[in-house]
Amino acid sequence: MRDDLTIGVVGATGVVGREVLAALYAQDVPAEQVRVFGSERSKGMEVEYGEDSLEVEQATPDAFRGVKLVLLATPAEASRTLAPAAQAAGAWVVDASSAFRGDGNVPMVLPGFNTDVLGAGFTFKGRIVCLPGAVTTAAVHVVEPLRKAFGVARAQVTALMAASSAGVRGVAELEKQTADLLSGREPEPHAFPHRVGFNLVPQVGGFMVNSPWTEEEGGWTLEAARLFSSKGDVPVIAGTAVQVPTFYGHGLTLNVQLKKAGPVEQVRAALKTSGALKVLDVPGERVYPMPMLVTSDPAVHVGRVRAFPQAPEWVTLFASVDNASRGAALNLVEAGLRLAERPA
Repeated sequence: MRDDLTIGVVGATGVVGREVLAALYAQDVPAEQVRVFGSERSKGMEVEYGEDSLEVEQATPDAFRGVKLVLLATPAEASRTLAPAAQAAGAWVVDASSAFRGDGNVPMVLPGFNTDVLGAGFTFKGRIVCLPGAVTTAAVHVVEPLRKAFGVARAQVTALMAASSAGVRGVAELEKQTADLLSGREPEPHAFPHRVGFNLVPQVGGFMVNSPWTEEEGGWTLEAARLFSSKGDVPVIAGTAVQVPTFYGHGLTLNVQLKKAGPVEQVRAALKTSGALKVLDVPGERVYPMPMLVTSDPAVHVGRVRAFPQAPEWVTLFASVDNASRGAALNLVEAGLRLAERPA
């Protein structure tokens, strides 16, 4: 890594921001090359960076002088302001929010899938790239080896999304609601549309305008289409997002329609060819993906591989991804460090 590279982590006190710092530390990035930013409320706080601590600066549009790489772990509304400001200051920018996912002028990258987008041979219109969300990250990594081996027409997804999908607020709300309910109190929802403690809520985020689909669900289809477009074969990915009372780790049921049916053994073998996946599929011995197993694991876990004799082209799987780490922070760091290698 370049000695003159200064990295700004924005949203450093949040769920994803702290994972970003852990990932940078694991990459041996020295503390003196990292600056951390947050909201006005977070200004002056200390965050851990290995054995060091870093003081949080306020993230303002004029705060990025001298920063060469900005990693945004911020809500979309903040990213829309801060990303152009960081770009104007001469930094490369990687954004993990939904702010630029629908902007064709901003490349979308998923490390390990289309990393070549970040290489010197790819022409940028600006200095910003965006990442897909955690559900898309998991779904695309599962679908890609099947697309290569059999072709894929579509994948229907039911995503069981952890409370940390709503950040620190979501984690805190689930903690409080659990305590309240165990004490016989009915809690009020704030971060979610309804109580999530001991409940399932079939809505994650707001609904799209004049649509029965939520923005989270619509995002999967859009993001997958953008990522697969470079492959010349675009499977449709769509489904339902459900907020569940777990803290970290998303679970996904995927019903995948293959263009050419293959035995389950061949499907399993195809999944094992992907370096992004870890296949856990011995259900008779109770070995299968679960959110508690995927914490801090850079791989997407996949298992429970099944097919129906009456419809052999349909394959059903279950996957799990660490939404804060692989679903966001690791992608931010891997994409950012690769991007920083490009000529200024």
